[in-house]
Amino acid sequence: MTLEYNFDGLVGPTHNYAGLSYGNLASMQNAGTQASPRQAALQSLEKMRKLMHLGVSQAVLPPHERPNIALLNALGYKSIEQAYKFDPRLVAAVFSAASMWVANSATVSPSCNTKDGRIHITPANLTYSLHRAQEAAFNQKIFTTIFSDEKLFAVHKPLPSYSDLADEGAANHSNFCSDYDVPGLEMYVYSRSRDSKQYTGRQTKLASNAVACTRFLRNSHLLVQQNPQLIDEGVFHNDVIAVVNKNVMLYHADAYVDWARHRAKIESFFNQDCYFIEISADQLSIADAVRTYLFNSQLVSLPQGGMALVVPMECKGDVVEPVLQSIRSGNNPVNLVEYVECRQSMQNGGGPACLRLRVVLNEDERQGCHQGVFLNEDLYNKLESWINKHYRETLDINDLLDPSLITEVHNALDELTKILQLGDIYPFQCV
Repeated sequence: MTLEYNFDGLVGPTHNYAGLSYGNLASMQNAGTQASPRQAALQSLEKMRKLMHLGVSQAVLPPHERPNIALLNALGYKSIEQAYKFDPRLVAAVFSAASMWVANSATVSPSCNTKDGRIHITPANLTYSLHRAQEAAFNQKIFTTIFSDEKLFAVHKPLPSYSDLADEGAANHSNFCSDYDVPGLEMYVYSRSRDSKQYTGRQTKLASNAVACTRFLRNSHLLVQQNPQLIDEGVFHNDVIAVVNKNVMLYHADAYVDWARHRAKIESFFNQDCYFIEISADQLSIADAVRTYLFNSQLVSLPQGGMALVVPMECKGDVVEPVLQSIRSGNNPVNLVEYVECRQSMQNGGGPACLRLRVVLNEDERQGCHQGVFLNEDLYNKLESWINKHYRETLDINDLLDPSLITEVHNALDELTKILQLGDIYPFQCV
């Protein structure tokens, strides 16, 4: 059986609100406020369990080692205090826990889509910002650790780190298919253009096309431009304005440039057997879409048939409720809406879909993966205990100067690698 697995990122022990993500309105608005690493990690873990109980296959990806002392030293600083005096945001960057949003970690094409019959994984270079760009090398390492069988998996190097090749991963990628084991039509959305005025688009057309071309897809791919006006309103990734599962797409009517032409190609691919759930500006403004992250929901297939839309709690009792009712009552496979609490992530600009990387696996591929990362009740209980043992209840920017925090992080990650049976993957373990 071929299933879609959600590989969710575990929130790291240094989860904080530094406002480093320029153009992400929630991140910018909550800069400097107090965060709760423990609550953030427990909320994301509970989301994973809720989906597991819905019958959705789940796995976990470990957080990155933070602070990234190697980056600090490469910038000429011998200590955290020295860097803090120059610019506190620099310290926040090397402590960033943004790797939790693994939708940006890579672009994944299922084996049925590729000519060599392997799953292709391209870690994103994330060159748009310093606090994310530092993730690329470790993401490649963790993917080659989990997906190590080269007969089944092709883990590419990230694209070269040039501005013109800025790649933000699966947050700008969708796979249309009739079923997970049937070759699909992949859509790559780019946002970099000269038309946005306040914020710069993060994904370039050149990068999107390069990622698509290097995996030798069976079917031609779609290159779609995001509406540049939306970038200035806080739509910094495609997954803030649209979500796709199989032959169902939920999106805002203002999301794309020249959408009618692209939609016609998708309809032709499916011979009209597909569902477009288009939400108009009259139903939901862009501002409300960004505030509630309706489109950053997870659209998942259920074992008993139909689909569930997993939405953040911010969609409850809001202007979104009538929209959700129209989706449930419409002519489409969505027959369930599930609410999840992920407020700690939302306040930093990431909803349910940001926290997961979708990987389609058949049984052979599932067995070819590292087995220690697949979620079950036993692993859930171990991770819950691990979080409660090692994570601070609160953390703010000034706490990053506490020297004991580094020791706490190392102790936590050292124990995590044993729980997930990953071996010594972190730099501090290899010294």
